[in-house]
Amino acid sequence: MWRYYNANARGNNVNDCVVRAISKAEGKTWDQTYRELSTIAQHEGILLDDVNFVENYLDKRYKRACHYSKTVGEFLEEHSRGTFLVTMQGHITVIVDGVLYDTFDCRDRRMWCAWTVTK
Repeated sequence: MWRYYNANARGNNVNDCVVRAISKAEGKTWDQTYRELSTIAQHEGILLDDVNFVENYLDKRYKRACHYSKTVGEFLEEHSRGTFLVTMQGHITVIVDGVLYDTFDCRDRRMWCAWTVTK
């Protein structure tokens, strides 16, 4: 199931999928997540939406499993429990207990990897 979700603190529909997905997965506000990611990215000298930054950030916190042959929808159907951050070409989304939360329905897109979020 897909559910429209836009955590942007100003209600803007912009290219902030990294902040939106991580804030939902970690149970933090958009502003709090943006500040934390920005601080880390600035310290590392990289943009917070760069794939290398995102993957390194997630790898330091959560377990990664890659599923290059699956779509996001197929992964979603197989994972009805838990919280997952899922990457694909140019995008990251979040799945919580069988619901895909995002500003658009990306279930048909080929996924790269999923990180199991533990709190």
